[in-house]
Amino acid sequence: QVQAVESGGGLVQPGGSLRLSCVVSESIFNTYELRWYRQAPGRQRELVARIAPDDSIKYEEAVKGRVTISKDSAKNTVYLQMNSLKPEDTAVYYCNNYPRPSRWGQGTQVTVSS
Repeated sequence: QVQAVESGGGLVQPGGSLRLSCVVSESIFNTYELRWYRQAPGRQRELVARIAPDDSIKYEEAVKGRVTISKDSAKNTVYLQMNSLKPEDTAVYYCNNYPRPSRWGQGTQVTVSS
């Protein structure tokens, strides 16, 4: 499976917003659940949000109410809109499909700091 390409990260102040993008192959986009994960320094990678082929969505408690996952079928792209960012959101953010995840991409760094 071809790895995803993530983008959109950056340095933002607490309370700020970012929109992350992840481009995947058309076959993956149309077949699998798409997930956003993050990995903070010294911590294991953790699930953040997921969107199924039928557009059902689930958020993890740590980000619920602050992030929105969405997708654009014309661009084979899944997005993660993040608002009210906190320092503890600092991490490298990755996307991948589920099940049978593809090779992990480079991710995109999100740093929340004043």
